[in-house]
Formats: sequence, structure tokens, C-alpha cells
Amino acid sequence: MKELEFIINGEKLEALKNVLDQFSNRGITLTSAMGYGHQHGLRQVYTRDDRQGVALLPKISVRTVVPDDEVDSLVDAVVNRLGTSSFGDGKIFVRNIEQAIRIRTNERDDDAL
Repeated sequence: MKELEFIINGEKLEALKNVLDQFSNRGITLTSAMGYGHQHGLRQVYTRDDRQGVALLPKISVRTVVPDDEVDSLVDAVVNRLGTSSFGDGKIFVRNIEQAIRIRTNERDDDAL
């Protein structure tokens, strides 16, 4: 099993959800975040003493867990749908998951997804 984390611009959330829904109905976890990549974000000043401010852009982190055999095709579909070849398209992180357990039924691993 792999956890996929997609860090994207909020405007791309519906497109990402559409791609994920085509692969499964396993669910997602969404977190609002602030960050920057190569574009180095926007300058925001939080206090009067903070003359340089912090360069951050609003982002969304979307996480899901899928069986190993779905990872490559899901990643390819997301890149094809969300990619514009521009800075700010986002990132995908793939992490190993050792075990998954559905608390309600005690199902394990792929059955728990």
C-alpha cells in the first residue's frame, strides 16, 4: 500500500477529486496549508516588526491510500489532468504504508482501504 499526498493549488481540487473518483471510492483527507515552491510565493507581513514577512501561497494537501498496483496509473492520470507545465502545478509524494486497519470491522491492509 502507498499513501499519495498531492500538494496543489485550491483551484485544482475539483479536477483532482474527479480523477481520484475514477480510480476508487476509498476516500481522501484534505488539509489547508500555506507554502511555496520554485515561485517563492507572495510576501505577507504579519507584524509591524516583521519587515521581511513570510513568502507563502495558499495550498491544499490531499492524501489517500491505494494498493501498490494502482499507484503508477493514478499518478499518471493526475499529472495528465492537472499538469500545465507551469510553476505552481503542485507535487505528489508517495510513501510506503506498512499496515491499514479499519477500526469498525478489523479488516486489514487492502481490505481496510
